[in-house]
Amino acid sequence: MAESPTELLWQVTVQGVARLTLNRPKAGNSITAGQREEIIGLLGRASGDPRVRAIVLTGAGERHFCTGADLSGSTGPLTDDAPPDAPERPAGSVARAVAGGAQRLITAVLDCDKPVIAAVNGTAAGLGCHLAYACDLVLAADSARFIEVFVRRGLVVDGAGAYLLARLVGPQRAKELVFFGDDLPAAEAHRMGLINRIVPAGELDKTAEEWAVRLAAGPTVALGLGKRLINRSLEVDRTTALAEEAMAAEINMTSEDGREGLRAFAERRAPVFRGW
Repeated sequence: MAESPTELLWQVTVQGVARLTLNRPKAGNSITAGQREEIIGLLGRASGDPRVRAIVLTGAGERHFCTGADLSGSTGPLTDDAPPDAPERPAGSVARAVAGGAQRLITAVLDCDKPVIAAVNGTAAGLGCHLAYACDLVLAADSARFIEVFVRRGLVVDGAGAYLLARLVGPQRAKELVFFGDDLPAAEAHRMGLINRIVPAGELDKTAEEWAVRLAAGPTVALGLGKRLINRSLEVDRTTALAEEAMAAEINMTSEDGREGLRAFAERRAPVFRGW
């Protein structure tokens, strides 16, 4: 669980929009291990929760979306009863920490069956960048900036950063961002294709809510299957991609929303999707 119930806010509206807010503005909305586990759990449960049909992920305050992982509690021996001559970080411990931490968080966003919108209200740095890029749609305030901060700390990019960046902007641009770690203003991030839209800071919440309500009123099963197909499209060959597309169409027609869409078309009326 998060260290405090107020450090991570989860609110579900009657329209089916869940708002997930990182609420540690004094700490740059950095993510603690407890928050990370809570977010993973919330996203996993949201996939099967009929009340949730779209998710907005944002940060509290106006300065920071998320400045990455909070590493303040990451030092020290792995266990209290470790052998006295054991190294503080045995071989493999860093790899396990990355795989079991930041990578699981990003995977939870990518694999959530419901569409996730990032509302980037300020600085996104390190893992915070990748948290935004993993979302299905990214809105950013005109004051937002993105920083691949790892190189500034002598660290290799992690949290699925190389995976996401190469797919979003191509390997050459990805290397430029990772190698230099420069501040990337929202306008440049938009030009590169990292985000969908820039809005004035004062309109970010309103725009995110409008997009989320629109998604929440849509055919939830079809949206989830479409998300899965697009996320898989860069990883499989054509034969596999088309076979999965055909199977997704089959699965979707077992949903009530799939059948409702056809009924509404035949009856020449607007469909009323219920989310299942």
